[in-house]
Amino acid sequence: MTLVTEADVADVSATPKISLKSVYKVFGERPEKALEMFQSGRSKAEVHAATGSTIGVSNASFDIQSGEIFVIMGLSGSGKSTLLRLLNRLIEPTAGAIEVDGQDITKMSRQELIALRRREISMVFQSFALLPNRTVLNNAAFGLEVSGMAEAERNKRALEALEAVGLSGYAQSYPDQLSGGMKQRVGLARALASEPTILLMDEAFSALDPLIRTEMQDELVRLQSEHSRTIVFVSHDLDEAMRIGDRICIMQDGEVIQVGTPDEIVTQPANNYVRSFFRNVDISQVFKAGDVARKTQVTIIERQGVTAAAALERMKSFDRDYAIILGRDKTFHGVVSQTSLIEKLRAKDPDPYRSAFLPEIEPIPADEPLANVLGRVAGSPWPVPVIDDRKRYIGSISKSTLLETLDRAS
Repeated sequence: MTLVTEADVADVSATPKISLKSVYKVFGERPEKALEMFQSGRSKAEVHAATGSTIGVSNASFDIQSGEIFVIMGLSGSGKSTLLRLLNRLIEPTAGAIEVDGQDITKMSRQELIALRRREISMVFQSFALLPNRTVLNNAAFGLEVSGMAEAERNKRALEALEAVGLSGYAQSYPDQLSGGMKQRVGLARALASEPTILLMDEAFSALDPLIRTEMQDELVRLQSEHSRTIVFVSHDLDEAMRIGDRICIMQDGEVIQVGTPDEIVTQPANNYVRSFFRNVDISQVFKAGDVARKTQVTIIERQGVTAAAALERMKSFDRDYAIILGRDKTFHGVVSQTSLIEKLRAKDPDPYRSAFLPEIEPIPADEPLANVLGRVAGSPWPVPVIDDRKRYIGSISKSTLLETLDRAS
């Protein structure tokens, strides 16, 4: 693994939800011999020629934080689906440790593993895998039925899951009465009904038409905002990965090449393989306003004792035409210019700060896609302020900042 970076959205100080440590998967009748040869420096081709075994996953080591959408992607045969199935031991690892909440699941007994799957982990596959002779409600409740839950309780939880995905009105319908997108929602509801903390999704939306696929991606993000889970999502689609992923894991020939946020991978690709993946990415769809905001503007804390004249002098000393006015808690109050302050000081305005605020300045939320603010920044005579969800100032985007960002990623 050549580069691993952590997302700001995750609390890396906490115990990871899932942690992989030197995980290998060898397919074939002589996995131990094959692994020994590979670890001693023999190539995969040499290992296969000597043993008939194939290295499916090689030395995978990374953490997945609680509450993030972690996307695994790569070309066909890269090992992404194999890696996903190792996380709940649908495929048994050949070597290494896979920890869930700090507990190594490779050392669990069969009974312990079944209990973990029922309690913590659900899976959604590419195929809808619905039972045609069962109603939507009974399909959504199927996993709970298998686990032995009483009918009343499992139907209650299945109905709640169907409501969460917008299908409560179809509880008594049958699969052949549903569209493709609706069938996949039933599959998602079935996974959600067990109230898992981990959701594994293997190419879950790839069989859907593009428009329905986008709707399902939006639905997944919406569900995540309402009830945060750790979601591991396998995809071969770059747009999908960039759209939903908090972090992305790039695989090639069984190896984890890079793990990082979408913007980290676009701007700091680990090698030419990763670079080629993202060569034609529209960077304005990847970055958020908060990713490119810079604290290069003069900021002034609005408080007693800081006069407008002192603020003007500070702007002159830093050779800035504009200044950002903040509260003591760093909340954004407004923007002033040298010209507006001078005018109010000359007029002996009793409250020169407030009256000097430039009109009609609406700050940009940090999570706003850059594509949505290009025109606004380009048309603004001053840098546009960016704020977080608590209205605190985190920086500004100027025309030059915007051009540098787009140029750096091109």
